[in-house]
Amino acid sequence: MPTLVIMRHGESQANRDNIFTGWSDVPLTDRGVRQAHSAGKVIAKSQIQFDDVHTSLLKRAIMTTNIVLDEIGQNFIPEHKSWRLNERHYGGLRGKNKLKVKEKVGAKQLKIWRRSFTVVPPLLTKRDEDARYERYGVKIPLGESLEMAQRRLIPYWIDEIAPNLLDNKNQLIVAHGSTLRALIKFLEEISDEEIPNVEVPNGQPIRYDFDGQLKIVNKTFME
Repeated sequence: MPTLVIMRHGESQANRDNIFTGWSDVPLTDRGVRQAHSAGKVIAKSQIQFDDVHTSLLKRAIMTTNIVLDEIGQNFIPEHKSWRLNERHYGGLRGKNKLKVKEKVGAKQLKIWRRSFTVVPPLLTKRDEDARYERYGVKIPLGESLEMAQRRLIPYWIDEIAPNLLDNKNQLIVAHGSTLRALIKFLEEISDEEIPNVEVPNGQPIRYDFDGQLKIVNKTFME
């Protein structure tokens, strides 16, 4: 029975400051580092032996990954980084304080931008450039809905993660709130109407056990 553990990175500086982040690269706070260590200790208690770990190209997820691998004593396993696991791109909301946006547009509109599956946030007028994406031939989005983030995420699941699980190889994913929500939606067949209610807390490992056809047998919030 293959096992998948997913978790959101520890608290970042943008989480602490209540700022939209997306593809902006921000580090963990001291609290985020502690959350990563705690999550690693929780995972270590399960004694799961992983064959691979997958993370994004953003330092908050990479830092969390490295701490967790230290805590579980599995630094030797292959570590795969992909832009497809990056956080959803918040477009023109990036860098803005969520409370100030709420004051300007109202709580209803803010919730739609943050939690809707299909609605795209205000787009950037100019595309960012970053060498880490250019090497993969990837154009940084001007903004993404959760649906758009899911469309880039699922091919990675199909090509890089699901085959390993089908081969009975345990997998660990350390990524971001929105992309993990998109993955959870896919795995659990959650409706567009229900996905706004799904939360993925910082540093909370979630365990999925699958049968041989990758149907979920058990889901556990690891503590």
